[in-house]
Amino acid sequence: MGMENTTIVETHSLTKRYGSGVLAVDSVDMSVRRGEVYGFLGPNGAGKTTTLRMLVGLIRPTSGTATVAGHGPGSPAGLKTIGALIESPGFYPYLSGRENLRVVADLASVSQKRVDEVLDMVELASRAGRKFGTYSTGMKQRLGVAAALLKDPELLILDEPTNGLDPQGMAEMRKLIKDIGHGDRTVLLSSHLLAEVEELCDRVVVLHRGEVKAAGPLSELMNVKGFQYRIDVSDVDEAMKVVRSLDGLTVEPGTIKDSILVSSDMDMARVINHALVSAGIGVDQLVHTQRGLEDVYIELTGVAPGSPLSSAPAPPPPPAAPVGAAKP
Repeated sequence: MGMENTTIVETHSLTKRYGSGVLAVDSVDMSVRRGEVYGFLGPNGAGKTTTLRMLVGLIRPTSGTATVAGHGPGSPAGLKTIGALIESPGFYPYLSGRENLRVVADLASVSQKRVDEVLDMVELASRAGRKFGTYSTGMKQRLGVAAALLKDPELLILDEPTNGLDPQGMAEMRKLIKDIGHGDRTVLLSSHLLAEVEELCDRVVVLHRGEVKAAGPLSELMNVKGFQYRIDVSDVDEAMKVVRSLDGLTVEPGTIKDSILVSSDMDMARVINHALVSAGIGVDQLVHTQRGLEDVYIELTGVAPGSPLSSAPAPPPPPAAPVGAAKP
């Protein structure tokens, strides 16, 4: 099967530099396969939204190329198969949710019958008669997703869809993404929330200061260092001396009382246990631990989860386009 049939988004050295000198996106290479939920992970300000805006043709790259749904970014043929919610949803506050969707459906040349279908999908049918201006943040996000689904898109692009939601709203939105991100539909999900990406995504790209730091299946990213062990011992100081004398082991930060953490590229459980016991150190427990996405994230970006990126701010985005145009 050809590459054009297995991937729906492909970028090569995609770059965006603003006139002020800010390098917002730096040579991003990414490949999104059809039918997967693909995570676009990075701290706030990492360049995620700028990349997504380039993919749908809202802004032009400074250099590099992108192919989206078999077409160049922003081409009418490509936009017919793409639904997107980029930044916050923009609707007329004095119209109801249903009326707003009807406006978007007309702009997108979609049958009005589809409006009620997508309202059911996002569980807003019972509140679709209320004015958008009275909606909660969660309802507004749901209506934005509904608008993105109007064309029954092959590719759904969601930019921080749980932003501003309370815990219940976040859980509901994640369930919605699970429900709609299956079968032949592809979801490209931008997020700075580790739990969200870990729960929803098949593969992920980690972006930091506009650069790709890692990409691949979550299982591979979380096993970059191979084996990790927590060792409960009778004498931590003496145990430290022993494990540091062994080749192929690295002592990890975060040592807790009566325990040490080590990592290795290979299974060394027996070697570690034998060395400690031979040195007269009691080993109460030696456990293989699962490396978390948080560990990988901090290691790759140097930014603690949820922390803002400390860099020069990107210039403000251009004025919002009419409803339905800015979010094709």
